[in-house]
Amino acid sequence: MGPAVVDVMKWRLVVTSLVKKPFAIEFESLRKFPSRSITAFHECFGSPLKPATKALWRVGNVRWTGAPLQDLLSLAEPLPEASYVWSEGLDRGDFAGVHADRYQKDLTIDKAWQDEVLVVYKINGRPLSKERGGPVRLAVPGWFGTNSMKWLSKISLQASRAPCPYTTTFYNEPDPASGPGTTRPVWQVEPNSMIVRPKPGEQLRGPIIHVSGWTWYHTETAVLEISVDGGKTWTPGTVEPRVDYGWQAFTATVELGAGEHTMHSRATAQDRLA
Repeated sequence: MGPAVVDVMKWRLVVTSLVKKPFAIEFESLRKFPSRSITAFHECFGSPLKPATKALWRVGNVRWTGAPLQDLLSLAEPLPEASYVWSEGLDRGDFAGVHADRYQKDLTIDKAWQDEVLVVYKINGRPLSKERGGPVRLAVPGWFGTNSMKWLSKISLQASRAPCPYTTTFYNEPDPASGPGTTRPVWQVEPNSMIVRPKPGEQLRGPIIHVSGWTWYHTETAVLEISVDGGKTWTPGTVEPRVDYGWQAFTATVELGAGEHTMHSRATAQDRLA
């Protein structure tokens, strides 16, 4: 709906609803909370108007700095019935014929309590720009970028999911685990990978070819494989350990004959292994 223009001197973050101690803080007060920096991949889900049928490669690795959300929740003292954390941004307007007076998303209370979820004011060591959601936004490592609320202004604890268009109409996808016609929120990122070398169309001298790239998932990738025959056979690669929530580098070596070849990579996470 377009970037919000926020005066940092007038900005406030309100924490409210199902809590014992609601409060509001200014920007400088937020900066006085113990800060944490975390490296994390950040992936865009893409347009919610299009089916999620292919990878878009809208992904990067960034370093967030801010206050752990759990510290703010602890200060507010959530009530037992609080099951979701709603976040609200300062952007508003129309999207695909639907009007919203604010951008609103939600997290499960379990995710919100994890120490990697930050209320951030820096990206890669620099203050957040307007285009990056500044002065303050959420960072939710392991979940798609749509959940990392830009231009954050309000956090409310609730007993149910947020009822806004961006949780009900948009950003839901088919749930393969629950059968036809069912959907799930666009929350956790699925296992994915990208070959960086060799480049598309690159001419190589074989027969031994070295392959490298990146893999990412909301937990750590355990296995990365390369295929050069359309998925009939797979060659295992080596995956570097993950740092924080960052993407992981991988390498592999394959043997090719003369001619044109198409390479595929596939990632398997630890929790998907049989």
